[in-house]
Amino acid sequence: MRTRQVIRYTLLTLAIGAGTALMNTQHEEKTEYHPRDYAEIAESGVLRAVTEYNSVSYHVTGDTVEGFDYELLHAFATDKGLRLELHPVMSFEERLEGVCQGRYDLLAAGTLVNTRSKDSLLFTRTLLQGKQVLVQRKSAGPDDSLFLRNQLDLAHKRLYVVKGSPALLRLHHLISEMADTIYIEEVEQYGQEQLLAMVAGGDIDYAVCEERIARNLLPEFPELDTGTDISFTQFYAWGTGRRSPALLDSLNAWLDTYIPSRAYQQLLRTYFKKTT
Repeated sequence: MRTRQVIRYTLLTLAIGAGTALMNTQHEEKTEYHPRDYAEIAESGVLRAVTEYNSVSYHVTGDTVEGFDYELLHAFATDKGLRLELHPVMSFEERLEGVCQGRYDLLAAGTLVNTRSKDSLLFTRTLLQGKQVLVQRKSAGPDDSLFLRNQLDLAHKRLYVVKGSPALLRLHHLISEMADTIYIEEVEQYGQEQLLAMVAGGDIDYAVCEERIARNLLPEFPELDTGTDISFTQFYAWGTGRRSPALLDSLNAWLDTYIPSRAYQQLLRTYFKKTT
């Protein structure tokens, strides 16, 4: 039963990605993109953003579009009188590349702020704080050699992570700190939620994911454990291209007024409850 759920979820995600790509193929083939700043975006009346399709950022339930990043972005676009053009893309590398090339104006998915990602993006003020956690199955007993609670026990284990994920920097630092080997498998075709499903289904033993996404799915996968931290608490934000400082300033000015609002606090309660 669980295997069928995993397959259905994966196929749904891939179908959405393929459908989005198909709908935009003709337009993209005829369009030469370049990085835009706020003045050009406002003149066009369209804000092009990219996000990840998952239960936290953006998803479709029945005929309703939901998600923390979607609702926050929709509020910004509405306040600025802009039409929102939102593209769900599973690959972090594709999202980053699309913003840097100007295909998208904004990476509107909580993105880890670190030295590597700051080389490519200008980040908004912090939206969330969180950790990278180890996703594994719950212990089957005191003799369960697969269950890990100490980072040092990751030596010679195989960890799966989304290709190009900012978590890779932390993992490589951890390898250096341990002076030992961790086998890292970068997965290109799946997102974090699919990796969780694969751990739950027994296809893989360990994945590294963002805490808020992992814990959001624990009710669906009660056999999973996310109690082993991979990183300390880190900052997550949206990112613009480095040639879009006015867009960044506009976003930050708007966030400065919106984050203290009741609407934002309700948004946090809706999507994160006690996980932030």
